[in-house]
Amino acid sequence: MERKLFCEISPFTYRLSMEKEILKRHVQDMLRKTLFAKERTEESLPVIIYRHNSLIRRRLGNVNMQLQENKATNLALAVKHIDGLVIRPGETFSVWRLIGRTTKRKGYKEGLTIAKGKPSQGIGGGMCQLSNLIHWLVLHSELTITEHHHHDGLDLFPDFGRQIPFGTGTSISYNYIDYRFRNDTQNTYQLRLWTDDEYLCGELRATEQQPHTFHIHAENEFFSREGGVVYRNGEVYRDIIDRTSGQRLDSQLIRTNHARVMYDCPPSMNIREDNQQCRGIEEKPAHHLHRPLSE
Repeated sequence: MERKLFCEISPFTYRLSMEKEILKRHVQDMLRKTLFAKERTEESLPVIIYRHNSLIRRRLGNVNMQLQENKATNLALAVKHIDGLVIRPGETFSVWRLIGRTTKRKGYKEGLTIAKGKPSQGIGGGMCQLSNLIHWLVLHSELTITEHHHHDGLDLFPDFGRQIPFGTGTSISYNYIDYRFRNDTQNTYQLRLWTDDEYLCGELRATEQQPHTFHIHAENEFFSREGGVVYRNGEVYRDIIDRTSGQRLDSQLIRTNHARVMYDCPPSMNIREDNQQCRGIEEKPAHHLHRPLSE
């Protein structure tokens, strides 16, 4: 019998392990003396770097749609803590330093989370959609991503109105699995975030225009069956383009996907059988506490 991790023994040991990781992150931040962005202003900076809207109520397999309704409430609460945030040179953005714990007392509801590679639910679920949107904005900027987690090589839900490449999402869980970026430029940036009846909306703004634009796209996408298991494959590239000439200066590979498909594949799905090229590159799960991730 495989030996259980301490956090898997009981709900109490799980909670104890989680609080240990939370405390450890607090201590690390204190010792490193990271300069975190915290000032917010209602006045928008003049230059729009990039904007994007993300549909809030998405049909994700057989997931209860009430969780999507609750997610709308959770997102509306969370964006109030980030909207208008100014990220000056040298400052670091942290999702959890701004939002804090998502508790029932603060008005957060049961939303979709991911636990041990499967859909689950928990208070404050849905925050990953917020970090996903912020990450997508940041990918179109000169900002430096310093912490970014994925869903451990899993394709959890069939596509529903996908607008951005698979593999550009994020995983977060208070506070030790965070999404962070740092402003290493001389420009000052700002996040504007809000929700309406349908969408989570975001803008990344700045005091000055960037010298480059960025294009994120997927290549070599396909599904493969390997040893009876279906995987989603592909590569995500980030093109750096000179704003003045329009010339592509570089193309960076930012993600290689080899994600196990966790849903029933429809008969219409085109699957390559036992594709030899994909074997041996399956992503290994990060060595984290078996945590619920806010999806």
